[in-house]
Amino acid sequence: MCLPAGPRPHIHSLTCPMNRANTFIQLLFVDDSVDDAERTISALRNGGIAVRPARATTEAELDAAFAQPPDLVIADLACAELKLPRIREAIQRAGRDIGLIACGHEATPDVIIKAFSDGARAFLFRESQEHTRLVVQREFEALTMRRSVRRLEASLRESERRSDALLDSSRDPIAFVHEGMHVRANKAYLEMFGFDEFEDVEGMSILDMIAPEDAADFKTLLQRLSKGEKPPQRLNLKARRSDDSTFDATMEFAQASFEGEPCQQITFRRQIADAAMEQELDALRSRDLITDLYNRQHMLTEIEQRVGTAAGGRIDQALFLIEPDDFKHILDGVGLGNADVLLGDLAALLRQHIGEDDVAGRIADHTFGVLAAPRDSEAARQFAERLRGAFSERIFEVGKQSISLTVSVGGTMIGEKSDNATNVLGLAHGALRSAQDEGGNRVSIVDPSEQDRAAAEADKRWREAIEEALAKDDFVLYYQPIISLHGAEGDFYEILLRMNGPKGEVLPNQFLPAAERAGKLPAVDRWVIANAIKALAERERIGQHTTFFVKLTPQSLEDPTLLPWIAQQLKNSRQRGDALVFEMPESKVVTSLKPARAFAKGLEQLRCGFALEQFGSGLNSFQLLKHIPANYLKIDRTFMADLPRHKENQERIKDICEQAHHAGKLTVAEFVEDAASMSILFNCGVNFVQGNFLQEPEKILSHGA
Repeated sequence: MCLPAGPRPHIHSLTCPMNRANTFIQLLFVDDSVDDAERTISALRNGGIAVRPARATTEAELDAAFAQPPDLVIADLACAELKLPRIREAIQRAGRDIGLIACGHEATPDVIIKAFSDGARAFLFRESQEHTRLVVQREFEALTMRRSVRRLEASLRESERRSDALLDSSRDPIAFVHEGMHVRANKAYLEMFGFDEFEDVEGMSILDMIAPEDAADFKTLLQRLSKGEKPPQRLNLKARRSDDSTFDATMEFAQASFEGEPCQQITFRRQIADAAMEQELDALRSRDLITDLYNRQHMLTEIEQRVGTAAGGRIDQALFLIEPDDFKHILDGVGLGNADVLLGDLAALLRQHIGEDDVAGRIADHTFGVLAAPRDSEAARQFAERLRGAFSERIFEVGKQSISLTVSVGGTMIGEKSDNATNVLGLAHGALRSAQDEGGNRVSIVDPSEQDRAAAEADKRWREAIEEALAKDDFVLYYQPIISLHGAEGDFYEILLRMNGPKGEVLPNQFLPAAERAGKLPAVDRWVIANAIKALAERERIGQHTTFFVKLTPQSLEDPTLLPWIAQQLKNSRQRGDALVFEMPESKVVTSLKPARAFAKGLEQLRCGFALEQFGSGLNSFQLLKHIPANYLKIDRTFMADLPRHKENQERIKDICEQAHHAGKLTVAEFVEDAASMSILFNCGVNFVQGNFLQEPEKILSHGA
């Protein structure tokens, strides 16, 4: 059988700036021990984090270090002269956002709380190199994010200032309306309706600007808009001035926001009898003055239209975003005054390399967009590569300079599942950033339909493989001992499932999700149960008193024939019912409570057991036992992680065991990791333990080999 490729190994790396060549963290150590600082530096570098370190142990060295402020400060709490409050003061005096990390060889709650009170953002436990790497990585990423947010906020403020200036200088009468009320209007709008100041219309209903004969229809439109419906592109009606005189007007709508709230941007235009002139004005309104390409608003409208045609079945459209690489550096070279000249030249080159059916526009300051059609995925990629090559081959004359540059191209195919212009732009923008993060001068294209087809094809191959495995008995059963800490009679094992594949055995987390989507889980469950009963019979024949724990999926609970089938299987093999314990996670039982209760009650009649896995993860897990007659509680595995160090987890396990025993239930601790945990679990009152530390799973049954 041919199976889809399994998941690729995850390679952990830092995001964005730290992954780029020649990028490093400016790191200041406040530490009396050179050896400790060196060990920390080695841990970071071994983890793939580039650092440029400095060290300070005195007041003078600290002040000197802040002449070129670092990104992060790692301060050892044992430093004799420099304590955290003094370091925090130096950071505040520098006027920069600098991450302060406290570190030490002890990580008690009191030590950590004191460090945070003194200004630390994080605490680094020096005994663990992995903890060191993760803390520094997280704090640098947080610092990078804070810096990015400040840059974006500054850019937003500047954009808002420019937008306000453009709005006030615009000759188009424009108003912003939120919930039917004016929240912003420009001078041209006020003049059109006969008002002197915005205060005269602030809070006034837009309905007051509509003549009485059109007011009812317009009120209905506002109600539809409040429900999230899209506005018409244009609406012809009679408008009313402050002196109650009226005129024929055309309203144009656009989605906008004001002070963070969604609103409608409404532009009023007098109706023009000359159709040719109106068409010419429309063309001018849709153009970007600097590049003579379409402006952003027109491009958004075009993208929405392409999304609509894609929903109707057209699959040969794509959106590309094009940006010059390292544009800030380019501007530093040509000067801000020549920026518009360069953008105009870039736009002219773009126009030369697109087809008659392609639509090009300026999406942002130095971001161009191209709606390409008709091209399939491969043709679209070739087109994007030609665009990229055209820019890299051209030398631009700007002022007295000759410059060359490269561009990155990010694109997405527009398909049936494309929701709207915003999502399409988001996919293309993500592809553009991916191309830039990989060094620029490259093309990155996302094709949602190809991804869907690849996922569907993988699902199909899994489904065929599962069907073949069911037909040929090509699954494999393993068992792992569940060991009694109090001398219970007999052997206890958990049954685990694998599937034979062309390159070896396949783990269940790879094929069971596909089996669930294909509705094959009940069939897989029956295969496991039938073969577990056969394995029980073989052990009974040689005198081994055995109990098997068998996992059951929620889908099987919906099968009313399952319980009678289990009874027949036990009868045919002459096996006792109490040799089987069926287990399901607590969370799955909660969401399938009624069928789970009926199934557990049916198991009681067969003398089979029932176990709740991952028990204790809910808000009130023991409340579930009022509805489900469980015999075993398998304690949630998250409590086992590094158990000797976590007193609160030990107390939680002890509490679960006390309540379980009081209710007459047996407890099982899974994923036991070490000998120290065994002693703790025994003292907590756990009945059974299980884990690879005790014994790894072993194969017990194989068919079709």
